[in-house]
Amino acid sequence: MKVLIADKFDASSVEALRACGCQVEHDAALQGDPLREAIAKTNCRVLIVRGTRVTAEMLEAAAALSVVVRAGAGVNSIDVAAASRRSILVANCPGRNAVAVAELTFGLILALDRRIVENVTDLRQGIWNKSEYTKARGLKGRTLGIVGMGQIGQAVAARATAFEMNVVAWSRSLTEDAAKTAGIERCQSPAEVASRCDVLTVHLAATHETKGIISADVLGRLKQRAYVINTARADVMDFDALAALTVERGIRVGLDVYPSEPAGGKGEFADNIVRAGGVVYGTHHIGASTDQAQSAIATETIAIVKDYLRSGTVRNCVNLCAKTPATYLVVVRHRNRPGVLAHTLNAISLAGVNVSEMENIICEGAESACAQIRLDGPLDADVLCDIAQGNEHIFAVTQARIGT
Repeated sequence: MKVLIADKFDASSVEALRACGCQVEHDAALQGDPLREAIAKTNCRVLIVRGTRVTAEMLEAAAALSVVVRAGAGVNSIDVAAASRRSILVANCPGRNAVAVAELTFGLILALDRRIVENVTDLRQGIWNKSEYTKARGLKGRTLGIVGMGQIGQAVAARATAFEMNVVAWSRSLTEDAAKTAGIERCQSPAEVASRCDVLTVHLAATHETKGIISADVLGRLKQRAYVINTARADVMDFDALAALTVERGIRVGLDVYPSEPAGGKGEFADNIVRAGGVVYGTHHIGASTDQAQSAIATETIAIVKDYLRSGTVRNCVNLCAKTPATYLVVVRHRNRPGVLAHTLNAISLAGVNVSEMENIICEGAESACAQIRLDGPLDADVLCDIAQGNEHIFAVTQARIGT
C-alpha cells in the first residue's frame, strides 16, 4: 500500500510504516500544486498531513486515494466535504495533544497574570521595575471558565484545580453528573460561562456548529480586565469584538491561533488583533508542538494506517454518515460459498433498490454467514422469493422495516 506523507514526520515513524509493508514517500515541503501533482503521481492510497492544507482540487486528482490522516486533533485544514463526495475517509488523532495544549493554556494564563512578557522585555532593555511588576492578582480562588470539555478542556480543568481555582464550564456533551464528578460547575451556555469567570479559555473544534460561537455578545459579558485564552481554533471566536474589548475594557488576551496565519512554518504576520492596542500575548500555533505530543500523535497515526492495511477499517474517522437513508433491513443467512452475495446483490439491483450498508458476518468455522443488507426501500415479495430460491446455498431471507 502506497502512503504519501506531505508534512513533518520523524524518520523512525516513517520506518515503522515501511516495516508493516507500506511503500512510503515523504516530502515535508509539499503544498499546493506540487502536492496535488504528487498525490496523482504516487497513486497513493493514504495521505498523511499535519498542518498542510488538503483542497478539493487535490482530492479530485487522487484516483487511488482512500484515506487522509490528519496527524493532529482537528481536520479544518482538510476539505472534508470534498473528501466525502469522493468516498475518501478522513481520520485524525483526537486527544493525543491534550496535555500539550493544556500546558500551553496555563502558560499563557500565568504569563498574563504575572506579566512575564513585560518583565522580560524590560530586563533585556536594562530596566529594573520591581515596584510595577509586584502588581499581580494571582490565580488562587479565581474562576476559570472553560468552553469545550473534550479531552483538552478536561486536562485544563484538572490543572486549574491544582492551582486552587474555581471552574465553571459549558459543553454540549457535559452533563450535571459529569460536572459533579469533575468537581466543576456546569453552565447553560457560553454566555453564562463568560459572565461568571475571571479567565475564559476556549477548547472547541472548528465545525459549522462552533463557528463564531464565542461571539461579541459572549465576549461582552466578561468582567472588566478579565483574561481570554484561545489555544483552539480562530474560527470559533469573533476576533474583531475581542480586539475592541482589549482597549475598551482592558481585557487581556493570550492566543495560539489567529484568523490570518501564514500558510507555512515561516512568513509575514500582521493579524489585526496584535495591532489593536491592547494587551495580547501570543504564540505561533504551537499548542500541540511538544516532543511528547508529537510522539503520541505519530504513534496514533501509525496505528490508523496499520488498522486500515490489515482490516480496511479507519479508526477516528470523522466523515462517516451518522444516519444512512436506509429504511429496510434484508437478512440473508447462507453457506459461506462463492456467488451467494453476487446473486443477492444482482437481484436487488434489478429491483432498482439502492444498498446503503452491508455487512457479511462469518460464523464460527467459516461454513456459514449472515449478510445484513440495509436498503433505501423495500423489496417486494417476488424479489425476496427469487433471492431465497435462486441459490442453493441460501438458508433463509427476511426483510424488516428499520428506523422511523
